Amino acid sequence: MQSWPRWNEVEKPAALEQSGAMSERRVPLPSRSPDRSRTSKRALRAFLLALVLVAALQITGKGCGKPAAPAPGPPPVPGMPTQAQPKLQTMKLWLGAEEIVAELALTQVQQNTGMMFRTNMAENAGMLFPLPYAMRASFWMKNCPLPLSIAYINPEGVIEEIHDLEPHNTNSVISLSTNIRFALETPRGWFERHQVHTGMVVRTEKGSLMETFFPK
Repeated sequence: MQSWPRWNEVEKPAALEQSGAMSERRVPLPSRSPDRSRTSKRALRAFLLALVLVAALQITGKGCGKPAAPAPGPPPVPGMPTQAQPKLQTMKLWLGAEEIVAELALTQVQQNTGMMFRTNMAENAGMLFPLPYAMRASFWMKNCPLPLSIAYINPEGVIEEIHDLEPHNTNSVISLSTNIRFALETPRGWFERHQVHTGMVVRTEKGSLMETFFPK
């Protein structure tokens, strides 16, 4: 901002300057009267006070209104199950001499839902997941309140790995093997209680797992 001088210089006529008839002098500007100055200061203070009051009223009005609506939560993940699925068709499986009645999760939706939201499981019940091809299998326990165990099984029906699964654990339990074609979930500890271990073969009433679920 440019600051204006309090005093202005009056120009001298050239002729007088040459003759020296007029001496140089400074003429003060008319100054404001004290009363007018005080009035201006009062007006400025009143204006500033009004601004403060308006700001205070705006803040008070916001605070006294209805509480702000909570931010909407994240939308559900498309395709994520929200409830337990009905009981699926079952098939008897034999693991050595041990028999188990397994629900068959055959479709993508059935496999994605699995044991989610289920709150009970009989001792000799299970759920079998035939996978579309041999892979490094990966299962998690999101929305699964029951403690489970899982066997990872290769295309020949041989149990390669057995893992325990913790309720609601969203960390995937990934197989060490890249040759897993089936997964069998049971109540937690079932394999140990029934002396079923890795290396044993799983069969159905129709024959091998591959013959049953992926016939040529």
